[in-house]
Amino acid sequence: MKLYNTYTQKTEEIKPIEENKISMYVCGPTVYNYPHIGNARPIVVFDTLVNTLEALGYEVTYASNYTDVDDKIIAKAIEEGVSEKEITDRYIEVYAKTRTDLGARQPDYAPRVTETMDHIIQFIDELVKNGAAYQAGNDVYYRVNSDHCYGELSHQRVDDLLVGARIDENENKESPLDFTLWKKTDKGIQWDSPWGKGRPGWHTECVVMIQDVFKKNLIDIHGGGMDLKFPHHENEVAQCRSLHDTSLANTWVHNGMINIDNEKMSKSLGNVLWAKDLIEQYSGPVVRWMMVSTHYRAPLNLNAEALDNAGKEIKKIEKPVQQALLILTLNQMTPEFDQNEPHYAEFITQMAEDLNTPNAITALMAAIKALNTALRKREPDLEEVALLCGSVNQMMKILGVRMNVHIPDETEIETWKNWKQAVKEKDFEKADGLRAQLMEAGLV
Repeated sequence: MKLYNTYTQKTEEIKPIEENKISMYVCGPTVYNYPHIGNARPIVVFDTLVNTLEALGYEVTYASNYTDVDDKIIAKAIEEGVSEKEITDRYIEVYAKTRTDLGARQPDYAPRVTETMDHIIQFIDELVKNGAAYQAGNDVYYRVNSDHCYGELSHQRVDDLLVGARIDENENKESPLDFTLWKKTDKGIQWDSPWGKGRPGWHTECVVMIQDVFKKNLIDIHGGGMDLKFPHHENEVAQCRSLHDTSLANTWVHNGMINIDNEKMSKSLGNVLWAKDLIEQYSGPVVRWMMVSTHYRAPLNLNAEALDNAGKEIKKIEKPVQQALLILTLNQMTPEFDQNEPHYAEFITQMAEDLNTPNAITALMAAIKALNTALRKREPDLEEVALLCGSVNQMMKILGVRMNVHIPDETEIETWKNWKQAVKEKDFEKADGLRAQLMEAGLV
């Protein structure tokens, strides 16, 4: 498996820390509202990556967190007159449902910041004690100049960052680049710490949760949206390097952003789309197919035309698969999967090349063309049909796109037999009626 490593800016072969095992962490959402369609893209991208890694024989441990303490969560709780936990529980449930609706698995681990607070406070204290962080009043800041490699992940020079840095209102900071590890709060949820009551800064939380889940300071893959590369992921690396002299992950993977009708999605433009609304309108499989049709690192332009085309392409796949399932069932056969089947072999080769889903889908569509050709024969080669159907099933499983197909039941089989008999007897009126029933079920 090869992946583009943001850190090295190269496509590199994955070399697991433990043989045949992959540890992967993906930054999750701050849960104060419904997930928008931009939140859905990393769900799809990294679920597809897990599917691909497993298809290649790796054992994957997949973690993705929930940030359940934040100013926006507190503001929402105050607005509604409820606890922060009531807000976060509500939207964590919604987020988990969105995963399911998009055909994605739940992560093996989904840690919450509030459940990791003791270790977060301990981690910050260690940074203070080794000089990488300092206290200013009741706040604690990371000392950016303590990391001589700062900027390597986002490929930016500290001097350039300083020139562009905003003037901070807190005059106690040694440098405008220093970022908050702990801040004093006077409203909302807070915890006791050596520096007074408060809550942690965003950039520390993921580092600690990674250590909690994986029990180590270096994992195989760390992922997230391109917008997290700086400052969030850069600041994660800095803290880990200061305490453990590692870059936290061997491979950093970032998915591209989503545009709406060629415009950046943003609240200021009023074009934010909730994932639940698109799923309700088009279905989860259609939204997912639209996403995997574009390479994960490229910007994804979302519009009605793209979603409509996604629906049409799925139907092009479902129809021959459903017909194949009928023919195989009639002959007491089932789809067969062989990883050496040429279409599947090409598909998985492309998926292993930095998750090249567009090329992989080309291989999938070639298999559909071959399946259609096989089904049109007067006497289809049943073994060929079984192998092609099995390959398509496996490819769609790896892409994570659920097909609306089924094993024909006894009633449908009987209808098909009656249709064939009516055709044989040239009872065309009866045949047309039965054929209409079979078409409705997608069986012809």
